[in-house]
Amino acid sequence: MTSLTSLASLTPRRRAGALLAAGVALAVGLGGCSSGGTGPGGGTADGAASAPYEGTIGLLLPEAQTARYEASDHPTFVAVAGRRCPGCTVLYANAGQDAAAQLQQAESMLAQGARVLVLDAVDTVAAAGIVAQAKRLGAEVIAYDRFVDGADYYVSYDYEFIGFLLGSALAGAVTERDAEKDAGAGSGTDTGAENGTDADPGTGGADGTADDDRPGVLLVHGSATEPNALAIAAGTRRALEGEDIDVLAEYYTPDWSPDKATEWTEAMLTRFPGQVDGVLAANDGIAGGAIAAAKAAGLDPVPVTTGQDGELAAVQRIISGDQFMTVYKATDQQAQTAAELAVRVLRGEEPRTTAVIQGVPTVLLAPRAVGAADVEHVIVDGHVYTTDEICVPAYRDACERAGLIGKGAR
Repeated sequence: MTSLTSLASLTPRRRAGALLAAGVALAVGLGGCSSGGTGPGGGTADGAASAPYEGTIGLLLPEAQTARYEASDHPTFVAVAGRRCPGCTVLYANAGQDAAAQLQQAESMLAQGARVLVLDAVDTVAAAGIVAQAKRLGAEVIAYDRFVDGADYYVSYDYEFIGFLLGSALAGAVTERDAEKDAGAGSGTDTGAENGTDADPGTGGADGTADDDRPGVLLVHGSATEPNALAIAAGTRRALEGEDIDVLAEYYTPDWSPDKATEWTEAMLTRFPGQVDGVLAANDGIAGGAIAAAKAAGLDPVPVTTGQDGELAAVQRIISGDQFMTVYKATDQQAQTAAELAVRVLRGEEPRTTAVIQGVPTVLLAPRAVGAADVEHVIVDGHVYTTDEICVPAYRDACERAGLIGKGAR
């Protein structure tokens, strides 16, 4: 496996290939969650029975627009917590992207006796109020996915590194495609974009224009109010630094909305006709919106487009060639880790962690860059999605070409 140290010595283009091939991990999960000391499910490490334990855990998720929350995080967390602590109660609420509603949900859980809150904050600044309420009542807070100042624990991925994965993959792909085009081997249609803003105005080079001799890219970030989006953007810029690429425009997508990403990308394709070679989309929903805009503009092939979350639709787009890659985060592993951590904290134990971030004991999990060549061994063999789920009729031909089904399948 390629190490982070060796990656630093590679050019960004070679680094992109290494990341896609090796799936670089920054950290491991909650090692030893079910070994050593008192077992999280009510038994001791040597299997001896212990007295049943009761208590209340609250799970607060931010929104339902991102597929992972209701499809993976919520059910996995509830199942693992129930298995680890059959006598425990798990309260659940989804805030629907409303910070005020999330505060009310947290207050309700605390009033019902929750001693541990697992909090994926809608607004990490407003979430300080939830942490303060919990501390007043003697409850502990596990920040989930998004860092919250003052939390007792934090379970997440390194989002700046995820941005670095995205930026490295994009840089490698657009420069390779540009070289093929210059050599007369490429057959794609040129594409374009415009400068749109949410929180951060786009830049089209020093004078607002693009250099026709260099590939141009759009950076379509997540919400400017969300720290993970800002961390991804920082990692992206670090990966693109020094590359012979023009950043035509940047956009922070309100609420991570695919519809808003589509609208902005449509405007960019009008402003920069024939100049957009790649789109750095901060997650798979945004990627889908950007790809829809490119297809509506008649671009074939569409610009190289990244994504993040490993959503089923993204995997299908990767197989069909519309999306270049995604960053897969094992959300079931993240939810499992958080549930086990919550049970241990509820029991008064001191769980092992892998890092400390701003004074908060932290468990960082390993993301994985996934391109077309990785779908079989990462997604299918990893039991993320089955070939039946991926290879629905609209994607059967693409799946056969990729060797997932048919004569080429192993």
